[in-house]
This record gives sequence, structure tokens and C-alpha cells, in this order.
Amino acid sequence: MTALTTRSATLKKLSTQKFDLIVIGGGITGAGVALDAASRGLDTLIIERNDFASGTSSKSTKLIHGGLRYLKNLEIGLVREVGQERAVVHELAPHLVRPEKMLLPLVEGGSLGKLSTSMALWVYDFLADVEGDDKRIMLTKEETANYEPLLRDDILKGGGFYAEYRTDDARLTIENVKTAMRHGATAVNYAEAVDFTYDEQETINGVVIHDRHTDQTITVRTEHVISCTGPWVDDLRKVDKSMTNRGVFLSKGVHIVVSRERLPLQHAVYFDVADGRMLFAIPRLRCTYIGTTDTPYKGDPNAIPTFLEDVQYLLDGTNAIFPTVNLKVEDVESSWAGVRPLIYEEGKSAGEMSRKDEIFESKSGLLSIAGGKLTGYRKMAERVVDRVGKQMKADGSKLKKTSTKDLALTGGPFADYEEVLTYEETIANQLLASSLAPDRAGYLVANYGKQTPAIIEAATKRSEGTDVARLACAEAAYCIDNELALYPLDWVERRSGRLYFDMPSIEPVLNEVTDVFVKAYDYTEAEREQELEKVRAAIKWVSEFAAEPVATLSE
Repeated sequence: MTALTTRSATLKKLSTQKFDLIVIGGGITGAGVALDAASRGLDTLIIERNDFASGTSSKSTKLIHGGLRYLKNLEIGLVREVGQERAVVHELAPHLVRPEKMLLPLVEGGSLGKLSTSMALWVYDFLADVEGDDKRIMLTKEETANYEPLLRDDILKGGGFYAEYRTDDARLTIENVKTAMRHGATAVNYAEAVDFTYDEQETINGVVIHDRHTDQTITVRTEHVISCTGPWVDDLRKVDKSMTNRGVFLSKGVHIVVSRERLPLQHAVYFDVADGRMLFAIPRLRCTYIGTTDTPYKGDPNAIPTFLEDVQYLLDGTNAIFPTVNLKVEDVESSWAGVRPLIYEEGKSAGEMSRKDEIFESKSGLLSIAGGKLTGYRKMAERVVDRVGKQMKADGSKLKKTSTKDLALTGGPFADYEEVLTYEETIANQLLASSLAPDRAGYLVANYGKQTPAIIEAATKRSEGTDVARLACAEAAYCIDNELALYPLDWVERRSGRLYFDMPSIEPVLNEVTDVFVKAYDYTEAEREQELEKVRAAIKWVSEFAAEPVATLSE
């Protein structure tokens, strides 16, 4: 069965089947909810109006971290929960969620002193139950400079060294969707919820879905609905006529990417900037990325621009702490801009608003969840599915009690991170033996884990093209067959991450990869050209910056 016929069969199924639960929104929260619900035995459908992870869940700082700065706001419960969740998510997918030691330099005139930092990091470790070598270490000036020689020496006073985890947020979302499917969930991207249907008691009993790929509209019956639509969560509450005065506030965050050669950090660094905020600079394979801004956003969440002033702010902050690198706008290979859907709190700035999640329940039964952090997605999912359980209990039904804490994500399982590193060596040898690119081993394992051999096997069967093109085409075909990739941009941006982290690798394989999609979905020549243009427009969007002023980047 081809990818096209598989998708058609899925759409046909929607019009005839009644689901226990429809999850609207295919970001990390929706993906986590779908997995939690499906693992508890609910017949679950997850839909996403664009591609999975196309919104906020591909545009975060890509850290599974405890939110050290939230200690300043005394959000002890939040720090404790997400701090403990770091280790849980790492165990579920250590190839995707990787240990990342974070260096916190202490500088003259900075917001942190040595004593307060030591105490904060101790509390941080205590709340997160950190043990062994991951516990925080306080460093002298000389030790801090040894860890990161590029730091500005004349203002450096010392530092702290503590444990976090780095991930690819889009890949984490995709693997949660796939694991949910493994537990019986149905998943459809490019399927938009446009309306609800109701029974005589005005309770939702269906979702009207517009499939944006085929331009058909389907009404799907369901017992329960959860909206996990992030920046768009209030839009659906308005459709349901259940919007209240309490809603979401959008905070814009921008990240930029430079080559590792231009910013050759040895560790991730979390550092002060002049306006009192803090930035991250995080090495990742061939790149280093820098973020983030935190400003109110009132524009279209579907198209969030990176302005030249955003880029310059991040460059200025980075150059101030790493003065010898002298980064310029021309060094920026790529960028991404997303919005955080925070729960609005009157009188607070974007940076001060809580990252706690909140559940809204309407009289129609619609459950909406917003706020929260990437790190806490699993606990957020558990809480909102528990609310479905309460709705079921009122109807005389009962929800099975299970936990996603023990469900390894697709791509695993791995016993620990050491096994991941050993596996990368095995994959490098397989690539070398197959006359492919052994230097892609780290990239492939980070993205696909133990699914990588299937990609290598498919690549060896391709007779045409360079070794890089054969591998890319096999990778794209794998994503079509196993990850619901529908368009070339799905692969370029969210399955492979190349749009952000490996921009130079796109153009040499773009035509061949596009032909893989043409074959899978029977695109016409005009459609093929259209898809090529979408990718090239996306490249332009993330690498060219409009010169529009922003009031302030720290409000």
C-alpha cells in the first residue's frame, strides 16, 4: 500500500468510526496526550492543521531543562516537577534527549553572585533529585576559563557547572506521535478542526475536520475532545462559544544559528546580557545556536518573523561575553521564531509570566490545555487525560490507570546514554561498509535512533546519485512511510532539522528528495515545482531578516 492510499484509507476511516477521544493539535502537548490516552486504552485520534510540530513545538530552545530562572519567581512546584521530568524523558529516549552540561559564568555587574548562584543551583539539584556527577559544581575564575576559553576574561569572576538535557523538539514530538500510533492511535496531519457538533444537551459529540491536502470536509464522531493547540487554543474556545476573560498571552522567542567554526564552544553556556536577561549558546553537531528573546507578540502565529533587530540583540549579547568571536549578521545561517502560549497574568511582563500549564473545561465538555513547558509535556498530558477520566466517570465509565513513564519512545529502547554513543560507532561502521557517509552517524542516531539501519539498508539499494543523496532519499522515504511526512518541507524542516542545523546540506539533495515525494504522492510536475518553491521560500524566511524596529527586547 502506498503512502497516498494509506492516507486515503485513514480519511475514509474517520467518516465511519466513532472515537473515544479526539486530540486537536499535533505539537508536543497533543502528541503526549495522544500517547497517554492511547496507552490507557482510549480509541484516540490526533489531528493537526499543518504538520506535526509545525508550531511552537519546533521553535523552542530545544532544552529539556528545569527552568533555573523560575526559582527567581519562587515557582518551586514548577521547578520541582520539570526538574524531575528531565531524567524521565531522558530515560524514555536517550538518543533524542541528551545530557548537556551547562556552564553558568559569573561576571562583574551580572545578575548572579557566587553565593546566590551556589545556593540556587543547590536548591535546583535538590528539587530535581539530581545525583552523582550531575550535581552542580562551583568553579573558580581559572576553572571557568578552562571550561570555556572564549569567555571574556576581564569581567569573569567564576562560574557554576550543572546538568541539563538537549533535544530536538520536533523529533521528540514525532516520536511521541509514532509511539501513540503503536498503541493504537490514529494520526492525521494537515487536518484542521473547523467546528464542533453537539447533542441535545449541548455536549460536543463530533469535530468537523477540513483535510487541507484533499480539500474535503469530514465530520468525525467522538465522546471527548481535548484542544492542545497552543497559540490557537483561544480560537477553538471561541468556536465552542466558551471563551472567558482568562486566556493565553503570546510571547515571542527568537533563536539564531551559526556554524560551530564561528562559535566553537566546548559546552553550552547560559550567560547574562546587558538588559538583565540571560541567553543560551548551545553547541549541536556542526552548529551553535543562540537564544532567546522574550517579547509580547500580537501578530499571526502562523508566520512569525525574525527581525534584524532580534538578530542583532542576540549577536550583541553573545559578542559581549565572547568578545574574540566578533559575530556578524552575515554569520547567521538560519533562525527560528516561535511564540510561547502563556497564561495571561495582568501586570506582568512576558518574561515574568508563569510557565505553568492550565486546563479550561467548558460546559460542552471541551477540555483545553495551555501554558507549560516542553520539559513537562508528559505530566501535562497525564493531568488532562485524568480530566477525561473524570468526565467518563460521570458517564459510568472508567479510565485505565497506566503511566507513560515506562513507555520507551520509538527509536529505542536504549539502556542508557552510553549505549547510544556505542550505537553511533556501530552505525558509523555500517555507513562506511555501505560506501555511505560515516560522518552522518551522529546525525542519524540523534534523529532516528535504532530506526537508522532501515534507512541505511534502503540507501544501499539505491543505485543513482551521490552517497549523500542516496542516504537523504532513503531518509525521506522512511519519513514518508513511517512518519506521515506529506511534503518535502516536512522532511527538510521537522523530520531532519536541516532547515535550522544543516542548511548547506539541503540544496545538493533537494531535487532528488522532492522526486521521492513526487513518486509517493503522485504529484504533477506543477505540484513538484510548487513544493520546491516552498522549500526555497522557507530557506529565505529563516535566513533573511526584515529591518522592522522592535520597541524593546526585554519587556
